[in-house]
Amino acid sequence: MEETVKDGRQAVPPRQRILAAATELFYRHGIRAIGVEAIAEAACTNKMTLYRHFASKESLVADYLREVAQAADRCWERFAQAYPGDPRAQLTAWLEEMAKRLVEQGGRGCAHANAAIELPDKDHPARRVIEEYKRAQRARLILLSEQAGLSEPEVLADELHLLLEGARVTAQSVGTEGLAERVLYMGKAMIAAHTREVGRPGAA
Repeated sequence: MEETVKDGRQAVPPRQRILAAATELFYRHGIRAIGVEAIAEAACTNKMTLYRHFASKESLVADYLREVAQAADRCWERFAQAYPGDPRAQLTAWLEEMAKRLVEQGGRGCAHANAAIELPDKDHPARRVIEEYKRAQRARLILLSEQAGLSEPEVLADELHLLLEGARVTAQSVGTEGLAERVLYMGKAMIAAHTREVGRPGAA
């Protein structure tokens, strides 16, 4: 029987503890700065147990990024439940959430973007996770823009993506003061610029 650690009333399995520790340490300190020993210690386990669940550090990194991607999917589901049948409200809710996280995450930015910088090797198992996540996020923005009747949905998706990526770099380089407010203002202006006006020449 595998070791467990009591966390309140719940018995937390080793794999879950390891992933939770890796998520915290990789995001806060960087992937290359953190070794498996530090993760095992933070997870209240040992390297043998870690390697029983993850074949290598590279495999653990890939699973860490999958966990982050799944958390993002749950956010989209939450927006859909909060604003059923209103894709523009869901898009705005996403923008507001991203702006808020710029401050709440201490300026560390996107876990996948950070990992892409640290892991230039295209053969690293995490690279596919990163690329799939970024494509999925863009596709989601395009779909919501289309469903909301916004013009040039692919262009808008790219504008919002680049705005957010730039904001994350700004957060890490010069800080987050006033950044969330500026991102929210600019993002809403981008969405407004893609709103079709009925009766206007060229409008759908």
